[in-house]
Amino acid sequence: MRKFTAALSTAAATLITFVAAAPAAECPRKDALGTSRVLAVDAASYPRVGLKSFPQTLPLQDREVVLTFDDGPWPATDQKILAALAQECVRATFFLIGRSASAHPGWVRRMAAEGHTVAHHTWSHRNLKSMKPEAAIGEIDKGIAAVEAALRGTATTTPGAPFFRFPYFAMSPAMLEVLQRRGIAVFGADLWASDWNPMTPAQQLKLLTERLQVARKGIILLHDPKGQTAAMLPAFLRYLRDNHYRVVHLVPADAKTVSGKAH
Repeated sequence: MRKFTAALSTAAATLITFVAAAPAAECPRKDALGTSRVLAVDAASYPRVGLKSFPQTLPLQDREVVLTFDDGPWPATDQKILAALAQECVRATFFLIGRSASAHPGWVRRMAAEGHTVAHHTWSHRNLKSMKPEAAIGEIDKGIAAVEAALRGTATTTPGAPFFRFPYFAMSPAMLEVLQRRGIAVFGADLWASDWNPMTPAQQLKLLTERLQVARKGIILLHDPKGQTAAMLPAFLRYLRDNHYRVVHLVPADAKTVSGKAH
């Protein structure tokens, strides 16, 4: 009986892995980087990910990366970023600020329409750790509601994609517990481009690729309002392609988009 139970558990785990790692849609450009697979993230299994902040990260294989962008939407640079991603058939996750989403709802819908995952990053990018707990939760919920209103037309605090990243990675155990109870996965990062520091696109590319050579895989943090990031991105995507890296796209476990279809 024990052997049967163990075999059943192994079979179930294999099935879950298969379902959660569906192949990405085929790219019409055969020489493009492309998106290698879609990983459905269950907040119950992965409540907190990113080795810069937590002991656990996503189950990525060697040379697999996840591209994430914070602080948008920002039309001036998102125009270039979305074009670069589309050129290489790459899908990313955008952690959006509610205030900016309210100002630019069309860009939120465009991100989703182009196959990217729209996630959450508070209303106004305040340091939540310095706020009272009730105010911090209010800042989170106001941001979620604004992004959901821009994306789906309804200002709900139940996110369609239950993915959240703390501004400045400033969090408390109490806030982490609240989000875990609500089934919202908290994202840190495994490596970042440090694009909050002024540098040229070439300098940023060198820094990021050197860090990736050491890490070999992981959740990468970028910021879409940064002009240097938008300028650097096409070269970075070419680097990933030329060096045999594979891009993994994240979706929530139910894998629903604004239209209700899986992507």
